[in-house]
Order: sequence, then C-alpha cells, then structure tokens
Amino acid sequence: MTTSRSYPDRCPGVLRPWLAEDGAIVRVRVPGGKVGTTALGALLDVAERWGDGKVLLTSRANLQLRALPTVGDQVPGDVVAAIEAAGLLPSRSHERIRNVVVSPLTGRLGGLADLRPAVRALDAVLTADPALAALPGRFLFVLDDGGGDVVDRPLDLGLMAIDAERAQLRTGSDVWGPVVPLDESADAVADLARAFLDHRGDGEDAWWHVDELHHAGGRLLDPWPREASHRTTPPPPYGLLGQDDGRTAVHVAVPEGLLTRDLFGTLEASGAGTLVVTPWRSIVAVDLETSS
Repeated sequence: MTTSRSYPDRCPGVLRPWLAEDGAIVRVRVPGGKVGTTALGALLDVAERWGDGKVLLTSRANLQLRALPTVGDQVPGDVVAAIEAAGLLPSRSHERIRNVVVSPLTGRLGGLADLRPAVRALDAVLTADPALAALPGRFLFVLDDGGGDVVDRPLDLGLMAIDAERAQLRTGSDVWGPVVPLDESADAVADLARAFLDHRGDGEDAWWHVDELHHAGGRLLDPWPREASHRTTPPPPYGLLGQDDGRTAVHVAVPEGLLTRDLFGTLEASGAGTLVVTPWRSIVAVDLETSS
C-alpha cells in the first residue's frame, strides 16, 4: 500500500509552524469552533505584536496567524506562551489533530440534537490517547446535528444526529455506518481513528485521509443504509438569529476570513462571552440576552 506522495504531512500547528516567505504560519485548533471572546482577543494581540495583525479563520473553523518571527524552525517561546496563556493550546502533544467541525449553532438553533457534549467528549478522548497524536494534521472530524449544514463537507470520520439521542457514524465521504447512542459516539469515533492508524501504513507515503484508504479497497466500517432523515441546509443568514432558548445570536461576516481589530471590537461590544467560528469563515456571537 503506497501513495504517490513523497513528502511528510506539514499541516501547521503552534509548535510545528509552516515557514513561509513572510514568516511563520501557525494554526490554532478550536474544536467545534468554540472560542471565548477574551481568548480570541488575546490571539489578536499576538497577531498584532508579532505577526501581520490579523487572525485568519480557516474553512475548518480553526484560527491562523502568519508573518510570525522564527527561531530556527520554530516561533519564539514568547509567542507559544502567549497562545497557551489564552487557553488555546491545551494539549501540546495533540494540538494538530484537534480538527473537529460541528454544526455551529448546535444546541442553540435547529438541529435534532445538541452536539456540544459530543464535541467535548471527542476532544477529551482524542487528546487522552498518546497513540492518536500520530493522526495526520489534515485529518478531519465532522459532526452534523441533523440540521444538515455541515453534512456535505469533506471529512475523514464523523457522524450525523438522527434524533436527540442517536447518531449515525461516517467514515470518509461516502460510507455511512451504524447508529450509536450519542453518549457513546466519542468513543466510537475514536475507535475508528485508531483503526485508521492501523491501516494507513508507515513512513512518508502513508495515507493522510480515510478516502485514500477507501479508494485502495480498505474499509473501516461495513456500509449501512443512509438514514432517510438526512438532509442538507445552507448556512444561517447573517444578522440577528433567535436561539431556541429565547436568547439571541448574531452571525457576523468576516470578509476574506480575516479578523481585524475593528471587527473584533464589534463582536466584543455585543457582550458575548462565547464566539463560534464557522466553517464558512464567519463568526457567531451566541447566548446574548434579549433586551426587554
């Protein structure tokens, strides 16, 4: 089992940056896109002090800084320490594998289930297993809450909720697996990640993605029928959104995915303590109290 690839996975992290012509690029993973307003402000401080002054939102709902200084092939320790102090580097050993996309408004608006506990559980089980640190930096988990807003995104492993308590597992773009209880889903997905590592091969030509394995005839799951309830929906509109709990959210466009200080000031002024970065390179300020 080989690929035509002859170079290692260099998807950047904080501790393993990509060295570009204008300086280092680092990527900060925020599973499910959730980030505290204070933490995002601290990351923007890092960008302004050491980088190009902006935070890039990626299509995987992560955060990226560029034009950072380097010391050898690393960014300075002060940069790492500032990101860590903001709470954005909870696992040094597993930082690059915490690629988890979830329906951004899960548990707040629409959807069949609240996947926020599943995201927390998946992140915890991934970072607790030393073996899973070997996953490629591009390996992506996608969890759709049944609303269908992220179900069509490319993925390696994931699930889609079929009701408030169950979800159907997925491996790669086209294989649907068994239905499992949501409170067991994190362990089920982590087991599939371990199976991928067992099958991907070794060295620089090892597979990076589950679809590569599938195309070579390998399967992590026997296909099951796709549940009839699966659907697709577009992203929520920009502007004010009513949450299911009576509070509100504001979906804010981020032009070209580049968060500036001025735009961050608008988000901060909303009073939101929590922000959600979306895979559409926008941000939702959530859990805002409705004015009486």
